[in-house]
Amino acid sequence: MANFATVDEQLTYLKKGSAEIIREGDLRAKLEKSRAAGKPLRVKLGMDPTAPDLHLGHTVVLRKLKHFQDLGHTAIFLIGDFTGMIGDPTGRSATRPPLTREQIEENAETYKAQVFKILDPQKTVIDFNRRWFAKFTADDFIRLMAKYTVSQLLEREDFHKRFREEKPIALHELLYPLVQGYDSVALEADVELGGTDQKFNLLVGRELQRAYGQESQVVLTTPILEGLDGVQKMSKSLGNAIGIHEAPLEMYGKVMSISDEMMWRYYELLTDALQTEIDALRHGVQTGERHPMEIKKSLARLIVSDFHSREAAEAAAKDWAEQFQEGRVPDHVLEVAIEVTENGVRLDKLLFRVDLAESVTDAGRKLKQKAVKVNGALVTDPVTRIDLSEPVTLQVGRKIRVVRPSRIMGTRPKQ
Repeated sequence: MANFATVDEQLTYLKKGSAEIIREGDLRAKLEKSRAAGKPLRVKLGMDPTAPDLHLGHTVVLRKLKHFQDLGHTAIFLIGDFTGMIGDPTGRSATRPPLTREQIEENAETYKAQVFKILDPQKTVIDFNRRWFAKFTADDFIRLMAKYTVSQLLEREDFHKRFREEKPIALHELLYPLVQGYDSVALEADVELGGTDQKFNLLVGRELQRAYGQESQVVLTTPILEGLDGVQKMSKSLGNAIGIHEAPLEMYGKVMSISDEMMWRYYELLTDALQTEIDALRHGVQTGERHPMEIKKSLARLIVSDFHSREAAEAAAKDWAEQFQEGRVPDHVLEVAIEVTENGVRLDKLLFRVDLAESVTDAGRKLKQKAVKVNGALVTDPVTRIDLSEPVTLQVGRKIRVVRPSRIMGTRPKQ
């Protein structure tokens, strides 16, 4: 028989970093019943394998599944190899093209490997919704669709907006919430997790369980994590993401680039620290007993340790301090020749052109981190124009580029 913590202790741990619980009273009742019977809750998180690589934004809800797992409950990670072929319409203003079966299977394999950076592989149930939908007949789909109305589906903000704007809504998109909701019926889920953008789909699961004679699952949503800019949601396409496969030093440096205020949100959503521990750290900063830089370094080590190892995190911390705080001599220098105009090149664009940044956005972030030196002098303004009539030495961490002009073109008009 499982030995569970008290219900109050479990609720405190589970509520940390949660956006909404529907309903908290139901969750308490399920936890009480689970503890009395010594039977773990079945907690489901589904993800469609629509992209091969995850970033830290994806791990917020994964970590909440881990928290249920930490408390002794059954964590079910459901890979939507069937729903992925439909394409989740959440947040979409137009129909998304369905992925092929081959793309889905390839991405699913990478997902299985990536989620175990957070979840315990020995205790996690991995399932695929094709397991039951492959057996669905036309009769089964008709019975499923009879459980919901078109007017109910059009209450969904995405669909309602497109309908109002007379934009197409494909029939298979209307089917998506029902298919995702049926997953909860097939798995007899007690709790389903998802981001706040998934709330509609998760609530459909509650209603379908009732329609199929089951007790409704509890819905627990987690916030959408802001990226390194602290404004927009974390996204690789926006250049503000931290990929879970990034090198330890790169990951550590990106965490160190976030604002002091954003640091607390990352502590809450990206670590297993208890809320009382986080509150104590914040109090220490507010009273001047602790320095924000010290607290942020601890956060960076925690995150790198999760996705690499404690040793890798300590090495990254040491390297970062040497590069950005102690000003050690870089260990490799390259000379680069580029075409330039007479009025120079913007520094952020120049860093990208000479391979000292992954993108212009990344260059701007490195400048904000105070990680860039031009001819030995610290520069932080991305729009600084660099005169390349003479060779210029650029330094980012231990990387140095000596940049000289291969050809100087006429002065271009000012933008």
